[in-house]
Amino acid sequence: MRHYFNAEQIRAAEAPLLAGLPDGALMRRAAGGLATAVGAELRRRTGGVAGRTVCAVVGSGDNGGDALWAVTLLRRRGAAASAVLLNPDHTHAGALTAFRAAGGRVVDTVPVGTDLVVDGVVGISGKGPLRQAAAQVFAAVDAAGIPVVAVDIPSGIDVQTGALTGPAVTAALTVTFGGLKPVHALADCGRVQLVDIGLDLADTDLVGLDAADVKARWPVPAPHDDKYTQGVVGILAGSATYPGAAILCTGAAVAATSGMVRYAGAAATEVLSHWPEVVAAPSAAEAGRVQAWCVGPGLGTGDAALADLTFALGTDLPVIVDADGLTVLAAHPHLVSGRTAPTVLTPHAGEYERFGLGAVAGDRVVAACRLAESLGATVLLKGNVTVIADPGAQTGLTYLNPAGGSWAATAGSGDVLSGVIGALLAAGLPAGEAAAMAAFVHARAASASASDPGPTPVPTSASAILSHIRSAIAHL
Repeated sequence: MRHYFNAEQIRAAEAPLLAGLPDGALMRRAAGGLATAVGAELRRRTGGVAGRTVCAVVGSGDNGGDALWAVTLLRRRGAAASAVLLNPDHTHAGALTAFRAAGGRVVDTVPVGTDLVVDGVVGISGKGPLRQAAAQVFAAVDAAGIPVVAVDIPSGIDVQTGALTGPAVTAALTVTFGGLKPVHALADCGRVQLVDIGLDLADTDLVGLDAADVKARWPVPAPHDDKYTQGVVGILAGSATYPGAAILCTGAAVAATSGMVRYAGAAATEVLSHWPEVVAAPSAAEAGRVQAWCVGPGLGTGDAALADLTFALGTDLPVIVDADGLTVLAAHPHLVSGRTAPTVLTPHAGEYERFGLGAVAGDRVVAACRLAESLGATVLLKGNVTVIADPGAQTGLTYLNPAGGSWAATAGSGDVLSGVIGALLAAGLPAGEAAAMAAFVHARAASASASDPGPTPVPTSASAILSHIRSAIAHL
């Protein structure tokens, strides 16, 4: 499991090392790791380090010192090294002295023909977009197509929220020290490489799952399990107008579980034509015993949808509410008041606003936590980076799941995600964990569908994502 650390946590962990090590030792330790990473990037792109050209864009903080020390080490390995000093009077003195002694050149602009730029403008304490001088430097770097390695974070991006409020660095690689920061999941940092500099960091409540985590937690049938003991999920989705939502949601539940899927609703004929293994009924009350409900995709927002949502939330079973179900719930939030069984809500930004808490705005983690606390439910806030927040009374964990692309941003994709979450809830997983694991597998399936041409290449669709759910689980 990946843990994400804020600036205060990193600074607190650095303090005993700074007190116990010789002056500058921790910076040189970080710079050594940075130089190794930059050298590897140079070799990957150009075939070597000797004879190549690197330029550091240097600010006044420790990141500027890291960048200067790193290009100094590369200069000693045969690279030509230059540096643009954005604030010469506040440049790290020891690093600048070593840089000049190694033959590095101080320049006003990034030289033509530079192979790679190191962004050492600001670090994890920086706030706001790039200032004018730095913005002009990196606009020219972008125009020239020179790759950038960022030190700790791409300068100009908020370290805690990943928000962009103006010009910022576009990094091909970000090298960070000690621990990952929220920005590394919440924003485009290119590839992220973590360098261990010896920090003693406690686990945090802002986390991300890796494939190994999901594989270890995914429900697998035990020798004495049967179709009932593995989790029976009930699907309340679809309508005469939107039968496809029922097909996608139910199919995803089938793909995600080895137990049983029950469908109740107006699209039973269409669902059974695609998934004959599903047990169908005309209404929720007639569906039979289930261990979790999935409510909302394509359900409509009328009286019938309200009745289905009221039925599901009135049980003591886990419930996942999506799509039309969220619209209905926003008008009737009392349906989740005092609910003790796990409840998962999966809004996108527009659906989020219907709950009256304002816009998602720049801080997606705070927004997801705000809705989770307000309703006492687990919230999966959709986006290129999915944020899953548990209310504080539960585990207190918040999960970040970067999609790595926008392949899941297609009609019906959310219906697929809902079915997977429903299956995991029925298998007994905690709400936050079920939502985070489902988001991870869903993103993997979306990526796989985009790279699978099939017999006739077509743009990624929800049906294509659904077709890759089972293989995404199998290849964790």
